[in-house]
Formats: sequence, C-alpha cells, structure tokens
Amino acid sequence: MTHRPTVILSGNDLGYKDIVAIGIGDKRIAMDEKALGRCRASRQFLEEAIKERKIIYGVNTSFGPMCNKIINDSEIETLQTNLIVSHAAGLGAPILPYIALGILAIRLNTLVKGHSGVRIVLLELMENMINKGIAPYIPECGSVGASGDLIHLAHMSLSIIGQGNVYYKNQLMTAKQAFKETGLTPLKLSYKEGLALMNGTAAMTGIAAFALFGASKLLNIACVNAAFAMEIFGGIDDAFDEDLHSVKPHPGQVAVSKTIKKLYQGTGNITQRKELHQRIRNQNDEDIPVFETNINVQDVYSIRCTPQILAPVKETLDHAIATIEIEANSTNDNPIIIAESKKIIHGGNFHGQSISFAMDSLCIAISTLCNLSERRTNKLLDKNLNEGLPEHLISGEKGLAMGFMGAQYLATSTTAENRNLANPMSVNSISCNATNQDVVSMGTVAARKAFRLISNAKHIVTLEILADLQALSFRNSDMLGRGTRKIYEILNEEFRVYDNSTIFHDSLVKFRKLLFSSQLFNNLSIYFQEE
Repeated sequence: MTHRPTVILSGNDLGYKDIVAIGIGDKRIAMDEKALGRCRASRQFLEEAIKERKIIYGVNTSFGPMCNKIINDSEIETLQTNLIVSHAAGLGAPILPYIALGILAIRLNTLVKGHSGVRIVLLELMENMINKGIAPYIPECGSVGASGDLIHLAHMSLSIIGQGNVYYKNQLMTAKQAFKETGLTPLKLSYKEGLALMNGTAAMTGIAAFALFGASKLLNIACVNAAFAMEIFGGIDDAFDEDLHSVKPHPGQVAVSKTIKKLYQGTGNITQRKELHQRIRNQNDEDIPVFETNINVQDVYSIRCTPQILAPVKETLDHAIATIEIEANSTNDNPIIIAESKKIIHGGNFHGQSISFAMDSLCIAISTLCNLSERRTNKLLDKNLNEGLPEHLISGEKGLAMGFMGAQYLATSTTAENRNLANPMSVNSISCNATNQDVVSMGTVAARKAFRLISNAKHIVTLEILADLQALSFRNSDMLGRGTRKIYEILNEEFRVYDNSTIFHDSLVKFRKLLFSSQLFNNLSIYFQEE
C-alpha cells in the first residue's frame, strides 16, 4: 500500500490544501492526544451539567423556535436521531465524493477541538470512515448557511448512524453495506451528538476549500498566460518595472508583476523601452507635422495592466484562504462547552457570513481573471489586433480551415456566464425556521456558486493556453525566457498544432486535465530556478 502522509487533527491547523488532500485520498488523518483529552473533559463536564438538571439547548430542549419545549431525560437520545432524519431533506445532484470526505474531515476537526461535548467513540468512527474512504452521500441543495449546514450535515450524519447512502471505492451503496465491507459499526448517538454533528459550517467550508484550490491554480496559470502574451507580442518591458509598482504598492500588484517578470526573465522577445525611441524616429526622414508609426508605444490593457488587474484577484484569494482556514479550525456549533472555564455558552458560531462574503468576493475576483483571459484570446485571434499572426490562428488554407474561430465561443459564452455567477449570494438573506433564523448567510450556496464559477474559469484559461501554444508555433518560441521556455517545452510535448484534422473538444479535454489535474502549476517558483 502506498504510504500516505498523516494530518493530525487539532494538533496543527488544518489547511485548505490538507482538506483537498484528505478528500482525494492523498493524506490520512489521526487525532491529537492532547485534543482528545480536552474532548473527554468536555464530555464529562456536559454529563455533570445534565445530572445537575441544567437546561441546555439541543440536549434536553428541542430545536429552533421549539427550544422552549423541554425533553424528558428518557428521550434525549431519541431527540438526536429525530433531528438527523428530519433534517436530511436535501435534493439535487450529490456533492462530489471527495468533497464529501473533506466535509467529514472538517467536521471531525471541529469536534476534536474539545468544545462540543461528544464522546471519543464518535470521533473514532469518523476517523475510520475518512481513512477508509467512506464518503457520505450529500445532496447539494438545502443549506441557508445560518444555523450551520443543517441539511447537508444531516445527510453526512445519516451514514454515521448507519442510514442513508455513501460512496465507497467509487460505488454508491448503503451505509450499512459499506460498514459491513469495512468492518465498522454504526453508532447510536448520545445526547448533544446529533446537534454537534449538524450544527456547523463544514459543508460550506469544504466546498470552499476545493474552490480555493482551483482558484490558486487559475491565478498561477493566468500569470503564465500573461508572460506568454508578453513574449508573443513583444510587449514593452516597463509595464513590469519594479519602480512602477513601488509607487503603487498594492501587495497583489507587486507580487503578480514580480512573478510574470521572473517567468520571462532572459527572453529575447520583450521590447525594451529605451530602444523604442530611435526605432520610431528612424521611420520618419521627412520634416512633416505628424507621422504615424506602426510600432506600439504602449501595449493594450490586457497586457500592460495585468499586474493591476490581477492585484485584487491575488489579494482576494489570499483573504479567502485565511477566512476558510480560520473557519475550518474553529468551534462552530451551539452550544459551546468550555470545560476549563466551567461554561456552557449559547451563541451563533454556526453562522456562515464570513464564508459567504469570502466566496462572493472570490467569484468577483475570478470573473475578473476570466475577463482578462478572454480578451487576450480575442487579441490572439482577431487579425486586426494580433500583430501579424494568422487570423483565428489558422494553420492551413484560410477559409477552408477555421483554426480557433469556433473555440472562441467557449471562452466568450463562459465569461458571460461567470459574470452572472459573480452576483452576490451573501445579501440574499431570507428568514426561515418560523423567523427564528431571521438573518441567514447563504454561505453554502455562495460556496457552490464559487465552485461552479471556478470550474467554468478553467475552460477559459485552458483555451488561452492552447491559443498561446498555437501562436508560439508561428513565432518567438526560439527566444522565450527561462521560465516561459521551461513551461512551453513541457506543454508543447502534449500539444499538436490545430489544423482542423481533429475535433477541437479533444484538445480542450486533454489540456484542461493536464493543467488542473496535475501538479504542473501548484508552484511557479520551480520555473524561476536557473539551470
């Protein structure tokens, strides 16, 4: 069996990349012993509070607007199962199994913090489910993101009690069947445990983590595409001058400019500003009032302004990562048990407004990235803009062959769709639960929307990469910079100049997988290193 690194839950912070790695099976999990000690203390304190006949929401009361209905001690375990089966009311396509495993891992990480009052046996079952790859079946629609992801996490919880369906070894089956195959035993929940499982933000956080993983690659590839554009069009160097960005030092702008410049460092394609003056003057040997040069004095915005356009994209992405990782490592159910302070606190840590804002902002950022990509693709294809490249990048007889003409519609239509998806969900609060939940976050809908938008963005950026490679087949590939050359050589091994002899879709599928399902663009710094 291949060795998998282990993530220690609630020993170290759970990063968004860890969530992705756990979901796809690249990492396994274990629980920190000190954290388990806190869990035992939390459970003991809760047990003592129940013996003292204290009224505790969701333990010996009903839920939501029925919280004034006090439950007899003999029924408080039945209450937990009833909560799960009644709230497992989602519909729609299932959340992808690897995201569902990420959700399960996030929820376990929250419970292991030791402020939820659950038993160790529940935590151990969840740990085993994750490590064995038993992914709960969770329909995508249902959460308002305020009392947590109640519907989503109810479906997650069904599998823990041996009900509902799961994915195991890429097969959909009943939870009972999967448990039988793996030797696990479903759990009869004790008081507080159903509520602790359901009342939190794990679903929106899990979906968001996978959205962020895709967004990070999109930003890296957007920088590669910008460097390729500079090389293809002989862009003017001063748009990436360090002094230019030092006088408008947005962190994202400085970082993006530096990355792109490092990628094309050593190039023979870039136009130096200092060489332009005499070249232009040499075009006019007559003393006339005005003459027109065919040499660019400035590049178009989609090349020249790339650092400024992608600056807020990077900053938004960095902020979203920080927000999601805080949420993934938080205690976000209700009530919260602080055993060391002898407190049981009723509050609203389950509210997902922070995630909702972060995902809405991410949608705006990635939609902006798409605008940039689509416009550069258009410049490559339009014979009036592409500075001498063949129209539509046609290789072959123009008119009989059509090159990238049809493929452009993919980028244009998907960019338009993403602009629509960039509309915010976080402002769309609708009261529900007999107006007990009177302000809700819609965080899970925002995260789902971001995941879809980022998936769309991959189409757009993939097409631009193909257009770059096609353009480089006509010119400038022999003088590429150090980083752009390394990337070009890797991609060109898989690239075939499009000449209408194949179905374009096949190239898109191949390169989308190459770009986003490999580690080629996880870290661009490997391409900066000198040979």
